[in-house]
Amino acid sequence: MWADLQYRILKRAFPRGPGFGESTFYIGKSKAEVVLGAGFLKSVAGKTVIDFGCGEGSEAIEIARSGAERVLGLDYREDVLQIARRKAQEAAVDKICEFTQSTNEVADIIISIDAFEHFDDPAAILRTMDTLLTPDGSIVAAFGPTWYHPLGGHSFSIFPWSHLLFCEEALVRWRSDYRPEGATKFSQVGGGLNQISIRKFEQVVEDSPFEFASFETVPIRKLRHLHNAWTREFFSALVRCRLVKRKARRASTH
Repeated sequence: MWADLQYRILKRAFPRGPGFGESTFYIGKSKAEVVLGAGFLKSVAGKTVIDFGCGEGSEAIEIARSGAERVLGLDYREDVLQIARRKAQEAAVDKICEFTQSTNEVADIIISIDAFEHFDDPAAILRTMDTLLTPDGSIVAAFGPTWYHPLGGHSFSIFPWSHLLFCEEALVRWRSDYRPEGATKFSQVGGGLNQISIRKFEQVVEDSPFEFASFETVPIRKLRHLHNAWTREFFSALVRCRLVKRKARRASTH
């Protein structure tokens, strides 16, 4: 009953449906440098890099152009992999870049951009990454918005924190009117949405084969004066971190 009422409110108040548009923020910018940190591209020279959740391959291609010896783009969606392969060929880096759904190759660096909030099982992803990383390698990850961000519901966030005000059943039903996917949960919509918070991500890493070599919550620019340890769940634009294997971390300190 309550979910049905919320659904009708959504249909009446937002008849155009959720926004599915892509962000234009990174046009003319290096997304890898913006989200992974200035100087990141210099660190890939001569390295084997895996882009975990590579999408259409833009960052993998940029990494190849920056001097990486080999770049593997992984994604479960064959349609985006086909686009990535075409882009790599057009950029003349198809001899360096490979785009595939899985690999047994081991990398010096694994990157993950805007993916950890979409993985159905982040803990399982970290276990997989552990098998694909050299003992002294590292994971460089950045993702957001996380669940308690004002727009943490992604396409469900029609206004700040709307994904927290409306119930999952009503929001998914409303979205399905505009993009039928057969979804009944946030995790089943296109791309998936696992509702991960910053604290939950920290817990997932704590229980994984990895530990933080660095960890940063980047504040929402307009709300940076409100950003602190108590408010970070609500006012962080993204999480940026570097993970290393626990044994490698201990060995490097002795």
